[in-house]
Amino acid sequence: MSAHATETRGFQAEVSRLLQLMIHSMYSHREIFLRELISNASDACDRLRFAALADPALPKGDPGYEIRVDFDSKARTLTVTDTGIGMTREEAAEHLGTIAKSGTAEFFARLTGDEQKDSQLIGQFGVGFYSAFIVADRVEVRSRHAGSAAEEAVCWSSAGDGEFTLETITRAERGTEVRLHLKQDAAQFTDPFRLRTLIHRYSDHIAFPVRVERNGRRRGRVAGAPGAADWRAAGHGRAGGGADLAVIRQRRAVRSPPGPA
Repeated sequence: MSAHATETRGFQAEVSRLLQLMIHSMYSHREIFLRELISNASDACDRLRFAALADPALPKGDPGYEIRVDFDSKARTLTVTDTGIGMTREEAAEHLGTIAKSGTAEFFARLTGDEQKDSQLIGQFGVGFYSAFIVADRVEVRSRHAGSAAEEAVCWSSAGDGEFTLETITRAERGTEVRLHLKQDAAQFTDPFRLRTLIHRYSDHIAFPVRVERNGRRRGRVAGAPGAADWRAAGHGRAGGGADLAVIRQRRAVRSPPGPA
């Protein structure tokens, strides 16, 4: 098989069961997906930050760490991008196609049937990524591991139907992009006020800047760090900009090294 060929694999049985649970049992707490994706993005930035202590060349080209939440209301997509450590093709297959059986068993055992309580368990057992399927018909992940060549990036995609595909792609930027093709009844998650409210509610503790962008328009870095409750708008009305860009929160803090992904 060519390294660039599209490859289809089946989900581990535990993942398939988990996907069904997410899709059918967490409907009234759908917004938790954003909390989980931003948390994963933060962990990826943390992992690169600590890996760079041993290998300073890893974040070469752009030493900054940030998280971007980009929405396109017309296309009904929501994308969470980080400049963290990224994944190789095999790491994407392992991390997104399988989960630890021991942790999965405990997760299912602790489910109570109370959606609010159960939604709090998701992040504790490393299964938060799959909450994306609560609101998305299809999820695409594009990732490039720090230190890898642009031509060694990977695209992982799935409709949550028991299979996922892998393809080697070219990606200029390190880190990971998770794009959600939202269901028709999840269009509310392309509303900028709704997004800001959720990010402020669930991700106020994140140690990296979280930026909200509209319709894929890229702009420069926002200078400075806001205070604990500040929302700073920037880029509005600039040449080539005109879209919404906000730094939701940045806390200057040293976090403990994250555990394994």
